[in-house]
Amino acid sequence: MFDIGFSELLVVSVVGLIILGPERLPMAAKTAGLWIRKIRRSIQSVQREINSQLDQEEMQRSIKETNERIMRESANFEREMHTTKPSPKPQVDPEPQAESVSTSQDTQTDTAQATANKAPDETQSRA
Repeated sequence: MFDIGFSELLVVSVVGLIILGPERLPMAAKTAGLWIRKIRRSIQSVQREINSQLDQEEMQRSIKETNERIMRESANFEREMHTTKPSPKPQVDPEPQAESVSTSQDTQTDTAQATANKAPDETQSRA
């Protein structure tokens, strides 16, 4: 944090010893230590708060991105479900249609035969 070397500390302690004297120097060193500890604690608490805020913002950003991705995927999935055509209904077997055609042909043949059979009967009854 501070770029203080051993020689600089030695100079400060000698000046403090000369100014304060040997009786008050230990008390002054203790007070200075307490103040330095308080300053370090407050700096560390501020750093922790900043880091927790950054982590919280990063977490919120991550949650938001994940939520947006899920919403996009959900919309794409719904769009795919609506655009796909439902499978066509199974057609009725062609055999019944063929039977109805043959039935109508049989009916026409039967009608023609009945008409032909009636014609001689009618001619016989007229005669």
